This record gives sequence, structure tokens and C-alpha cells, in this order.
Amino acid sequence: MGTRPYSVLFICTGNSARSIIAEALLNSFGRGRFTAFSAGSAPRGAVHPETLALLRRNRIDVSGLRSKSWDEFATSDAPQMDFIFTVCDKAAGEQCPVWLGHPVTAHWGFADPAAVVGDVERERVFERVYEEIAARLHLFIALPIETLDRASLQHRVAAMGRA
Repeated sequence: MGTRPYSVLFICTGNSARSIIAEALLNSFGRGRFTAFSAGSAPRGAVHPETLALLRRNRIDVSGLRSKSWDEFATSDAPQMDFIFTVCDKAAGEQCPVWLGHPVTAHWGFADPAAVVGDVERERVFERVYEEIAARLHLFIALPIETLDRASLQHRVAAMGRA
């Protein structure tokens, strides 16, 4: 994987909440060791307002965040991904594009906060999902990626999704 920052793509169907949160958090927590992106199989075209509000409340940079298609990352001129994580069950079951470079992949499912009805309950679920994603990313960042062989790395990131 070399000396460049590790590229990580988070995929969700709508690319408006979970994958956006993961992208923003990893770019914040990763401190240059990781470059995170997010995309959707059927992007909504806009980031959910509660996603942006939540990230701002937690002092996470939201500049540049946008809802986009995974097609942007399946072209020959797209950044080559080292890791690709699906963060919603629907996206995990979809036929994904062929990713260049054979990235390590795993499914890390989280509840969909954007689907929750009721402002108070939705905000509560957004907060919970934010904390769950943050915890998972801290575990991921702590992995000794440089010293693990591909099979071990694949096993470890997949196990994180089952925990």
C-alpha cells in the first residue's frame, strides 16, 4: 500500500448520512494517514441537514462534503482505494462496480438515522450512529496496517463489522 495516505471509500445507498459521517470523521481522526471519501449507489443529491448539523456540533469540518455516486470512484482516473466499506445493509447487497487495485473490503452496517421519523428520535439516532461510527473508526485507525498481510487485514476489518 506504500507511503501515501491510505484511501478509504465508505458506501451507502443514499450517501446523505452514514457514509458522509464516516468520511468526515476519518478525515478528521486520520490526521493525514487516511484520505476518506464517500459515495452512494443511488445518491440523494444532498447531504442530510442533520448530518451537517451533527458534524458541526462536534467541530468536524464539513467543507467539501457532498452526496455523490459511486460511479465517480469506478473510473480509471479516480483515486485508487485501499479500503472500501459499505455502511448500510442495502448497499452491501448491491452489485458494486469493479474497483481498481483490489481494495480490502468489509461491511460495517449501521442503522439509518435519516429514515427515523420524528425530530427528537431522529436526532437521538443520528447521535448514536455518529458514536458507533467514531468507535469503529478508532479501532480501524489503531490497526497496524503496515505490518499486517492482506489476509490478516481483510480478516480484521471484516471482524470489526461483525462486532
